[in-house]
Amino acid sequence: MPSERARTSRYFLVLIIGGSGVLHFLVPRFYQRIVPRALGHQEEIVAISGAAEIGCAALMVLPRTRRLGGWLTAALLLAVWPANFQQALDGKPYSRTGVLSSPALLWWRLPLQLPLIRMALRVARDGQVGDSKAAAAGPG
Repeated sequence: MPSERARTSRYFLVLIIGGSGVLHFLVPRFYQRIVPRALGHQEEIVAISGAAEIGCAALMVLPRTRRLGGWLTAALLLAVWPANFQQALDGKPYSRTGVLSSPALLWWRLPLQLPLIRMALRVARDGQVGDSKAAAAGPG
């Protein structure tokens, strides 16, 4: 059975990933500008990655699909890392003024993705443990 800390971590990750997925549709231009130029198709990539994030979050919520959701979330976080790297290389800050205007923040964001990947892997592992216990207990 996952600990309270693991559950809280999973809820946090679901909010981050699901919220980011929703933002892909609410403010697509923000995400389109960080898609690596070599890929092209910015609009399509942003829509697909947003839908993937929402889907991963939903999978992590449901006990039967939690393990899969954790694995897919970790893979997705690795897949979008090039966009974050492109944003850092381009030096396009989040805002023109204030704390979010620092280009250094873009570089600091890259290693901060590692704890999110670790959380996703923990969700996958905890989901696996929970699934095997439920299967061993049998029906009812």
